[in-house]
Amino acid sequence: MSTRYPIIAVTGSSGAGTTTVMNSFSHIFRREGIKAQVIEGDSFHRFDRTEMRARVSAADRGEGPAISHFGPEANLLSDLATTFRTYAETGTGQVRRYIHDELEAKQLNGEPGTFTAWDEMERDTDLLFYEGLHGGYVGPGADVARHVDLLVGVVPIINLEWIQKLHRDRTVRGYSQEAVVETILRRMPDYVNHICAQFSRTHVNFQRVPMVDTSNPFIANDVPSADESMVIIRFADPKGIDFPYLLSMLDDSWMSRPNNIVIPGGKMGLAMQLIFTPMILRLIDQKRRALRSGL
Repeated sequence: MSTRYPIIAVTGSSGAGTTTVMNSFSHIFRREGIKAQVIEGDSFHRFDRTEMRARVSAADRGEGPAISHFGPEANLLSDLATTFRTYAETGTGQVRRYIHDELEAKQLNGEPGTFTAWDEMERDTDLLFYEGLHGGYVGPGADVARHVDLLVGVVPIINLEWIQKLHRDRTVRGYSQEAVVETILRRMPDYVNHICAQFSRTHVNFQRVPMVDTSNPFIANDVPSADESMVIIRFADPKGIDFPYLLSMLDDSWMSRPNNIVIPGGKMGLAMQLIFTPMILRLIDQKRRALRSGL
């Protein structure tokens, strides 16, 4: 952790609501005049798309170890921890981008499924903002979580996560249902061992729960909408959280435990801005005090 160069990390798998998180934090940064160095978790994948597919195919044939993007074998997690540590100490470091599609390929002058070259981070940023799978990772050779000042988890219940993946991969990427199910099963050990554990380390956790029947996610025709969901917000330390204020600002919200508030799914973005704006301003105030005092 760092007072002079704070780090915010959002951890959660694709489709978990991380887009809402990104938009919410972007609004806060823009409104409060905060300059953030953004890092995408995909940029710390170990292999490009072609090599990753080859390694997965080899594993399926029994010619190599099981591998998925959820696990440490497919990611540069020690490098991620080093990047966080370096930024926390100096406010600088190396960064690159993973090129997801043709649009990004044109913007970044590369090929989809590959990486840009490593480059220096922007100078004089106020904080580092990470969004990806491993912001709270702790494992042999890599302790990413120890460097994070504000760790946020975003996760749907598992059936909803499967529905979102099935829907996206079938309709957007053209995969068969059988292929998507195979991917889900392949990832499950890494999800259990390396993703779930991170949500016990988060300072704030958001879990979306659909209010419709998702008991068989493999026959769902659509993804439950935000208005068909509730979101459980869990605070690791509820001290200092103004729950009466949040309940008054978030219609139809209620507390299920002393550190849990339940809100309508459509209020998730608003809740994030209400919760995180004072937390971020506190980090920035501490940073400015430390810089003024020369600490």
